[in-house]
Amino acid sequence: MAFARDPARTPVFSETGVREAYAAHGGELYRFALRGLGDPGAAQDAVQETFLRAWRARERYDPQLAGVRVWLFGIARNVVIDLHRARGARPWLRDLADHDTLARQEPTGPEDRPDQWEALMHRWLVEEALRRLGDEHRQALEQTYLADRPYDEVAAELGIPVSTLRSRVFYGLKALRVVMEEMEVTR
Repeated sequence: MAFARDPARTPVFSETGVREAYAAHGGELYRFALRGLGDPGAAQDAVQETFLRAWRARERYDPQLAGVRVWLFGIARNVVIDLHRARGARPWLRDLADHDTLARQEPTGPEDRPDQWEALMHRWLVEEALRRLGDEHRQALEQTYLADRPYDEVAAELGIPVSTLRSRVFYGLKALRVVMEEMEVTR
């Protein structure tokens, strides 16, 4: 449902307006997402997804119901909830950065052996799924998630803007989820 409005007064209707909204509210949204997620990279992804959803839903924004800030925080709240649900539904995603630790663990007794084999299979499945991604997405995920390197450092090394790296990580994770589901990985 589209609402009657003056596009000049509504900052989410133009690219410039989105930039202005980001400049005005991006920092607050990041802090909100960071408190909710506890992970700087996930918080950055949440802010990016918030503005992407706002842009896609700009026709539904009604300035008579709420200001842009309130509207953006409502979207951010949903994004944070979605990211929490995704973590719960796909625990293997949480463990991506920890695969080196799993490889170094030695079994301490017979009861640990099944977990070690499960960890080995899990690692193999994640590595296989990563191989099925495009080079740019795989490289972005390997450098940020698996090597646990800062976005700024990786972006500088690759010669791309940080925002491009964030997009590659975001869409790489989406693609990785699809690949893992195709591989019928449930853990």
